[in-house]
Amino acid sequence: MDSSTSRTSLNCISLADPDIQKSVALLKQACLDSGFFYVVDHGISQEFMDEVFDQSKKFFDLPHSDKMTLLRDEKNRGYTPMLDEILDPENQVNGDYKEGYYIGVEVPVDDPQANRPFYGPNQWPSEEVLPKWREVMEQYHSEALRVAKSVSRIIALALNLDVDFFDRPEMLGEPIATLRLLHYEGGQKTGQVSNPAKGVYGAGAHSDYGLITLLATDDVVGLQICKDRNAQPQVWEYVAPVKGGFIVNLGDMLERWSNCIFRSTLHRVVLDGRERYSIAYFVEPSHDCVVECLPTCKSETNPPKFPPITCSAYLSQRYKDTHADLSSYSNNKA
Repeated sequence: MDSSTSRTSLNCISLADPDIQKSVALLKQACLDSGFFYVVDHGISQEFMDEVFDQSKKFFDLPHSDKMTLLRDEKNRGYTPMLDEILDPENQVNGDYKEGYYIGVEVPVDDPQANRPFYGPNQWPSEEVLPKWREVMEQYHSEALRVAKSVSRIIALALNLDVDFFDRPEMLGEPIATLRLLHYEGGQKTGQVSNPAKGVYGAGAHSDYGLITLLATDDVVGLQICKDRNAQPQVWEYVAPVKGGFIVNLGDMLERWSNCIFRSTLHRVVLDGRERYSIAYFVEPSHDCVVECLPTCKSETNPPKFPPITCSAYLSQRYKDTHADLSSYSNNKA
């Protein structure tokens, strides 16, 4: 079975660098090589990042029964318990040894847009239990979207598109953007340390579904990437955390959009028994956006590899494939 202790080096892109062509070159190389890169100087203060992590920890420290009252709904908003998600069913003996919390684009229940699969009201812990929690998470959601849009402009240039290609209303003008708080319990709580040889993972091997993901982590190493999923045996490399910055990766939707020129890379979380917190921000275009081969990514010798599909239809199927059926919790939710 595979084993890995080496670390990979990733390109680092500063959003404050005035030399946009330098950023484009660094990003393009990263997207062709591994689909992973660092983003720094993004404008979110370290103090605020620390506050978001602190508020996340406060939620996961609540009693299990309290968290289950906020169990994720059919819109994938709310709490996901330990083992709820199974990302690599062929190799995992159980689900992921992590718990999470989904926060999407807030749309009031009486808004017609709330009828769409990935829009609607979020579930929020009460102010009495966690004061300021909603305020902090909504601010972070907004700040992270700003950063994602900045990154998308560099991606557009790297794909020889207009710089504002992804800013259009049908793209990121009305995005499906999801914040997900994640907590990996330490081995002292679960008795489980990640063991790939036995099919035990913090998070099983997977590639992300959408356009791009911004990942903020604490200082506990755990994320691994596999640059060549077809290699036998697969080679896994750790990605070092970056203080105050984001680890950014491309999702399957962008790989599909770019006709497999840009890469959506397998990654997983393998832990040594220490507790770990991370915050993922998944960014996708609007529900009705048709994902079809970009004009700059096809030719007579490289025709489109995938048929067109709407963003909403694509994401709905991917969520259904990886999460437990909500009915399995019917006896547990208070």
